[in-house]
Amino acid sequence: MKKQSFAISADMVTEVIQAVVVIAVLTAIMGLVGRPALGEAVIAMLYMLAVGWLTSRSGRLPGLSAALSAALMFDFFFIPPFLTFSVGSVEGWLVLAIFVLVAVILVDRIQVGLALAQAREHEALLLYELSMALVGRRSRADVAVIIAERLQQIYQAAQVEITLLPEGDAPGGQPAVNVSAPPKVSLTTKPDRVVPLLAARGLIGEIRVWHGEGVVMANADRLLQSLASQMTLALERMALAPSSSGR
Repeated sequence: MKKQSFAISADMVTEVIQAVVVIAVLTAIMGLVGRPALGEAVIAMLYMLAVGWLTSRSGRLPGLSAALSAALMFDFFFIPPFLTFSVGSVEGWLVLAIFVLVAVILVDRIQVGLALAQAREHEALLLYELSMALVGRRSRADVAVIIAERLQQIYQAAQVEITLLPEGDAPGGQPAVNVSAPPKVSLTTKPDRVVPLLAARGLIGEIRVWHGEGVVMANADRLLQSLASQMTLALERMALAPSSSGR
């Protein structure tokens, strides 16, 4: 475990160093072209492009390192007085302050967008895997067991309980279903999440989740709603299957 954490931190240090090197190379190129030929606005924009690219490529810490390096090099080489970190005018302070502020906001926005995209990709994969697991199921209890087990694994929940209301009149109708994962756990506390299962004909059941000591994802509520919708669709198709085959 210690070797793994060291490897991760070493990779991060490498990415930070690479980000600083990219900014240094860009600074050297702009220095060769010359400040008068480019102007402060173009120089700032080129730095911003580099910071944005490094953030999307390597993450928040390398992006912030690139932003800090760009601010220092921008000040040292391109804001008078040159070759010093002092700023000789109010305009120079404003340019530098705006540059730092925009760079930090850019890094944060890119990182949030990447995290959201990864969360949606993960959610789409989970829904696809669930839809494949539900293919061919002919029993409401089987569907409920699969959903409960998947939810318990995804959320590392203390317990997931699914209740389906009875349908039709016995003996021809569907009996009530009550399953839980893990099956032998019985909690007396109130669930942390309760999601109703709503079909076209109304309420058909509900999902109850107890978090326990598991890590709850940032998109937990949206994902739970999506899984509940997936279950409802599977139960709806199952309910329509006999009538469709009889035509």
